[in-house]
Amino acid sequence: MKTRFALITLIAVLFSSYAFSDHHLAGESEFTKLTIDIGCVVSDIDASVKFYTEAIGFKVTGGFIASAELATDAGLTNNKPLDITVLTLGDGEGATSLKLMQVAGRKRKAKNDYINTTLGFSYLTVLVKSTDVAMARLKKAGVSPIAKGPVVLPENLDSSMALTIVRDPDGNLIELVGPKPTK
Repeated sequence: MKTRFALITLIAVLFSSYAFSDHHLAGESEFTKLTIDIGCVVSDIDASVKFYTEAIGFKVTGGFIASAELATDAGLTNNKPLDITVLTLGDGEGATSLKLMQVAGRKRKAKNDYINTTLGFSYLTVLVKSTDVAMARLKKAGVSPIAKGPVVLPENLDSSMALTIVRDPDGNLIELVGPKPTK
């Protein structure tokens, strides 16, 4: 009886893991992964990797060089190689990937004074379990919020949540959203 119960339990666990996995959900869609990977060209890949790992909490999971020929043939660069470091937020196949890319000689910082300064993608949103922990990690990394962050959201949105905006080394805006601070 115990063996049968253990087998039924194992089958139930395997089924539920499959039923709620990104792979299974993606099977119901035309996409193989339901999260998107984001590419960001940076001026100093080492400084950016340090910011995203130490201040935000991403993990380095890989990296590679895309040759000038490949990058040109794909329409990514004008005959310049790409140095790429892959970071993830979370674990598993469904984890968000951020591909930091450096192109030799590229030093122009983003013009992101506000989210409405330019058209296009303006900021990344990272949902955190604890604003207190996120703020401590930012402080330890020497990163300060811009404006008055963290700002508690109004009642008509969700007053139990707070919003904090920071800038990466190239001026890109990163929005951290989590429970309002307890401190």
